[in-house]
Amino acid sequence: MAKKSIIAREVKRRKLAAQHQTQRSELKKRLVDESLSYDERWQAMIDLQRLPRDSSRFRQRNRCALTGRPRGFFRRFGLSRNVLREVVMRGEAPGVVKASW
Repeated sequence: MAKKSIIAREVKRRKLAAQHQTQRSELKKRLVDESLSYDERWQAMIDLQRLPRDSSRFRQRNRCALTGRPRGFFRRFGLSRNVLREVVMRGEAPGVVKASW
């Protein structure tokens, strides 16, 4: 199980990313818009850098919803491989069948 502080940090990052998503996208559009003057584009870059670092969605790490484990993560289920195996064995994952051949 991951430390509670690490899990809380990821929750904070997701919240910040959602909060600043529209502002970041507007600034990025202004940054690549060649019809704007150099100074306006430069100011857009400065404004983008002033936003909180954790508001970037690329700083987020996929983690298991139950344990917080960062590795072996399955996006489809939102779980790590260890927990996914237990959930499938209990029959709680819809549409998943254990392979046998």
